[in-house]
Amino acid sequence: LQGPRYVSPVPSGGFVVSEECGDVKVFMSSCKFVCSLSSKYGHQFGNPAGVCVDTDGSILVADEQRRTVHLFPEHGAPICLVSTGLRRPAGMACSSSGHLFVADTVENCVKVFK
Repeated sequence: LQGPRYVSPVPSGGFVVSEECGDVKVFMSSCKFVCSLSSKYGHQFGNPAGVCVDTDGSILVADEQRRTVHLFPEHGAPICLVSTGLRRPAGMACSSSGHLFVADTVENCVKVFK
């Protein structure tokens, strides 16, 4: 890993890690590398920060530089979930009821999205 920043467990027992100014990588529970999201989806990150995984196993990534949150489903193309209203998204969490919590470090708050 190069500059690991945020980590989140994956329901299957693995975990996902964002790297500063780089990529987001997925690992199995045995710590074996599975894939990088940049390679798998052809997605270019600005500065990936917070990561979390929803109940469907989709990976969500906050991009500090682009001020966005993207969802990376197991199959299919990435989806931009949040493209406005964030100044510097950092840590994130997904709830089982479908809410997304994003810490915005510039506005000193946590924003909640459904």
